[in-house]
Amino acid sequence: MKAFSFLNADVAEYIAGHTTPPDALLTELAEVTLSATGDSAGMQISPEQGTFLTMITQISGARNVVEVGTFTGYSSICIARGLTGEGRLTCFDVSDEWTSIARKYWEKAGVAHLIELRLGPAAETLLEFPVRPEVDLAFIDADKGGYPVYYEAIMSRLAPGGIILVDNTLRRGSVADYTNGDAATMRAFNDLVYRDPRVTTTLLPIADGLTFIRKH
Repeated sequence: MKAFSFLNADVAEYIAGHTTPPDALLTELAEVTLSATGDSAGMQISPEQGTFLTMITQISGARNVVEVGTFTGYSSICIARGLTGEGRLTCFDVSDEWTSIARKYWEKAGVAHLIELRLGPAAETLLEFPVRPEVDLAFIDADKGGYPVYYEAIMSRLAPGGIILVDNTLRRGSVADYTNGDAATMRAFNDLVYRDPRVTTTLLPIADGLTFIRKH
């Protein structure tokens, strides 16, 4: 699981201890992900983010939801659990290997019927996604260099009042260190969103940073 690497460890532990924890299935999925993907398991969202994703999906009443970067399915399960009525989730990812784990756990979680997976480079497959019905909610957690492309593709399909959530926007706190060249890509994306007149945005210090964006 991702850690609050830029927070005091005691504060991070306190936050985790006061957030509704994952259930047995999500805990199992996290363990399977670690075993199957090794060092890449850090790509999985934190339990705190999972709880937040379920809550914001429920609160928004989103019906047409998009996820860019599915990995082994933890975040998609959390989103799907928040869907109500005719809500559906479309996931975009390039890895058949990692999403095969996601498919298995979608079935175990009883949400497979709510999810469609589109394999291929999201810069291409997102452009094939229908403009109507408009997207109500989107979660971006993929290759960081592609964030501007994914953001714009979703914005052109996002309903007024629609929400985009973007992960890893603090890059373990390195975005505030302007001598850190590795964080330059994320700083550029954060600046792009901040200066976009189409949206209102705030950057939440949840896990590795979660940017909350609402289209006017």
